[in-house]
Amino acid sequence: MRAFRVAYDGRPYHGFQRQPDVPTVEGRLLAALRALDVLDADEETPPGYAAAGRTDAGVSAVAQTVAFEAPEWLSPATLTSELPASVRAWASADAPAEFHATHHARSREYTYYLHAPDADLSRTRAALDRLAGSQDFHNLTPDETGTKRDLSAAVSRDGPLLVLSFRAGGFARQLVRRLVSVVAEVARGESSLDRIDRVLSPEPLSGPEGVPPAPAYPLVLAGVEYPDLPFESDPDAVPAARELFDAQRTEYTVRARVAETIAENIDH
Repeated sequence: MRAFRVAYDGRPYHGFQRQPDVPTVEGRLLAALRALDVLDADEETPPGYAAAGRTDAGVSAVAQTVAFEAPEWLSPATLTSELPASVRAWASADAPAEFHATHHARSREYTYYLHAPDADLSRTRAALDRLAGSQDFHNLTPDETGTKRDLSAAVSRDGPLLVLSFRAGGFARQLVRRLVSVVAEVARGESSLDRIDRVLSPEPLSGPEGVPPAPAYPLVLAGVEYPDLPFESDPDAVPAARELFDAQRTEYTVRARVAETIAENIDH
């Protein structure tokens, strides 16, 4: 059994989990394994296959983890050789035969980059403090089970961005994005801290009281912790992964400056 760390830009994909007729990250991974003859054409997944989580459409990752019975020669660089440019395997670890990438993860961490230049940092921290701890988040997910979580949350400012971090053993569907939405309401002064108490109350929210999910693309699966699994970076895979995301950073820095110039000069 071997586990692989996988980074990806989630914007071109309809989420991680494979679906018929639409591109997904998992679909690309399994196609790569078929191209490498690791997976037979009539098999859906390799033996023992599991993934750390199912990110939503548009969500990116640096530490998604997939594990399965892999041949010795299958390195992250070899796996990457059959993946599209938006997906990169970059580290691996040998795992016990009973290892399960979903069930054996101790914690998962998500980071959200919220554009909120006028948000109040102290109000943001106060909102996160009220959400942290052992809570039932049934009002922040469409799931009916798995809603009770022990949440850690933090925030820092990076220019116009609030960098919101959430850590828990696992997350129900859309939970992180809805947490972001309610925190943003309070941070921008659109709601009082009492809004948090209402969201956490046993009574269900409905209609205008409901909390919609924040946009997916600023969300990143930043970490998945397996205490007894020592991952080793692949020196042949890491440069290609960094090159991909360095190029994206450069492209979007330039595009942001172009958009800023246009916005500043309209009607002048």
